[in-house]
Amino acid sequence: MSYVVAMHRAAVLAVLAMDGVVPFDLATPGEVFGRARIGRDPARARAAYDVRICAPKRRAETGLFELRAPYDLDELGRADTIVVPGVADVSKPVPRAVLEALQKASARGARIASICSGAFILAAAGLLDGRRATTHWLAASELARRYPAIHVDPHVLYVDEGNVLTSAGAAAGLDLCLHIVRTDHGASVAAAVAKLAVMPLERAGGQSQFIVHEPPSAEEGASLEPVLRWLAENLQEKVSLDDIARRAGMSLRTLSRRFREQTGTTPLGWLLRARVRHAQQLLETTPSSIERIATSAGFGSATTFRLRFQRVVGTSPRAYRNAFRGAVPEHDVRARRSA
Repeated sequence: MSYVVAMHRAAVLAVLAMDGVVPFDLATPGEVFGRARIGRDPARARAAYDVRICAPKRRAETGLFELRAPYDLDELGRADTIVVPGVADVSKPVPRAVLEALQKASARGARIASICSGAFILAAAGLLDGRRATTHWLAASELARRYPAIHVDPHVLYVDEGNVLTSAGAAAGLDLCLHIVRTDHGASVAAAVAKLAVMPLERAGGQSQFIVHEPPSAEEGASLEPVLRWLAENLQEKVSLDDIARRAGMSLRTLSRRFREQTGTTPLGWLLRARVRHAQQLLETTPSSIERIATSAGFGSATTFRLRFQRVVGTSPRAYRNAFRGAVPEHDVRARRSA
């Protein structure tokens, strides 16, 4: 089922606020989906999602404050996408009305996603049986013990099973929401959301959760942000591991360790995904040939580009462009072709 919503209306996205909802998890979908806009002209851009907060009794206790939600559970029956934030106490039983509403929404084809311990609510509704899923690493073993029919992966940031998605704790919820925006509307819209919200670019779902590691010392490089920015600004250049290490002022061993700790992947793995993301934006927003985009994104050849793109995105560059061809206004295409 495709979740790309017709351009004439915003997708209804319901966020379920249960008693004990984690405030950060609750705010995440509002921050991400609420900022998503469709259209090249900012003055005329349209909201991509109609975000609606709903609660079983129009009220939810967060532990820090009481929330008065504008919608009740009936909204789950109308939503295109439902996001279930985490709750502080996963041992509390889920109200039958919530379980039934989620089951009905899933049966009619709604996409349902969870953040952090929200996976326990999806599990209680039977929506994760036979599926791969994740949650915060601290709760993963309990999820697996309580629901043995679920294939729990405690190491990844998020899992996309099509119409059911789960994510790990806190920041991974941001990654999942950006992943959904990119799936629905393309890399350019997702990148704009990340920039507006002052968020890092979305990490791949298969990257490791950041569990426990010692904070880096100043001598070893407290942050990779400068070298990541340098890489992003030089995607067209041929860059080796030695080049990256010299730029970061680290040994190869320290560089690899810091990349794994701070990005969840290797230096060259990060660079590959950055090049693919740049290529996605070019495919969406320019009429440039595949060969030219391959060069602009730093791939040695169009053949290499196609293979790498297919591996990361799961489809070919041409198919991706066709899926998001509406991102380039026709008058812009004509103007560029005539230039």
